[in-house]
Amino acid sequence: MTPNARGALIALAAFGIYATHDVAIKVLGGSYSPIQIVFFSVLLSFPLATIMLMRDASPGTLIPRHPWWLALRTGAAVATGTSAFYAFSVLPLAQVYAIIFASPLIITVLAIPVLGEVVRFRRWLAVLVGLAGVLVVLRPGTTDLTLGHAAALVAAFGGAIAAIVVRKIGAEERPVVMLLYPMVVNFAVMAVLLPFVYVPMPIEHLGLLGVTACFAWIAGRMIIAAYQSGEAAIIAPMQYSQIIWASIYGYFFFDEVIDLPTAAGTGIIIASGMYIVLRESRSGNSENTPVLRSRSRAETGTVPRVSLYMRLTGRTPPR
Repeated sequence: MTPNARGALIALAAFGIYATHDVAIKVLGGSYSPIQIVFFSVLLSFPLATIMLMRDASPGTLIPRHPWWLALRTGAAVATGTSAFYAFSVLPLAQVYAIIFASPLIITVLAIPVLGEVVRFRRWLAVLVGLAGVLVVLRPGTTDLTLGHAAALVAAFGGAIAAIVVRKIGAEERPVVMLLYPMVVNFAVMAVLLPFVYVPMPIEHLGLLGVTACFAWIAGRMIIAAYQSGEAAIIAPMQYSQIIWASIYGYFFFDEVIDLPTAAGTGIIIASGMYIVLRESRSGNSENTPVLRSRSRAETGTVPRVSLYMRLTGRTPPR
C-alpha cells in the first residue's frame, strides 16, 4: 500500500470517529444545554490535554506574545464550540456538516486581509460557487431558517477565524499557549453560565461525555498519523467523508434522510473546497496555504487542535 493510500485510509477512519463523536453530542443535546455539554466536555478533556502539553520541552512562559490575536482566536473557538454543539442537537447531521464545510471558503477570503494572500480569479470563482452551495442547502425564502442554521453558520465563521489566526501568529506564539487558552476560557465561561441551565446528569451520560473526549483524542492522533504518512492534498479532502457517516448515522439513529437540495448544495460545497485544496497544493499558488493547514476539525475549545499539537511535538504535516 502506498503512503498516500495508507494516510487516506487512516484519515477516513479518523473522520468516522469524529462523526461518531458528533452523534453522541446530538444525543446528549436532546436533554442538555450546549453550555452544559461544552463544560463537561472541556472538563473531561483536561487530563488528555495535560498529557499532550507535557510533551512541550521548549522554555518560556504562558504569557502570549500576541494577546489581541489570541483573544480573537479564543473568542472564536468558544463561539464555535457552543454553536456547533447546539446545531448538532437541533439540525440533521448532514445539514450541519454541509454548512460547516464552508469554513475553508471563508478561510480563503480571510487570508487576503490577514495573511496578505493573493486570491486569483479561479479561486474566487470556487469560493463564490461554494457559497452558492451554502444557499442551496439553506434555501432562504422556501424554508424556515432557524436558530440552528444560524448556529451552524457561526460555527463555520468561528472555525475559520480561529484557523486563520493560527496561521497569522503560529510561527511566533508557543503552541502550548494557543492550545491552553481556548480550553481554559471555555471552561471558565461555561462554568459561569452553567448554574442557569444545569440539569442533573446520570452517570451514564457523564460516561458518554468521557467517551466522546476519548474519541476526539484518538481521532486527532489518527489525523496526525495520516498527515505523517501521506500528502496534505490527499489527506485534507478526506474530511468531506463525514457527510457519508452523517447519512448513515442520521438514517439509522435519527430517521434523517438527506433531501435533494441538501445533497446538491453539499456536492457544490465539497467540489469547490476540493478545488481550492488542490489549487493551493500546487507549488507557488498559495504562499500561506491557509486551507491545507486547517483541514483537521474546526477549533471548538473543547479539545486541543490537531495542527497545534503537531507543532508542539515538532511534527508538521507535509505539503
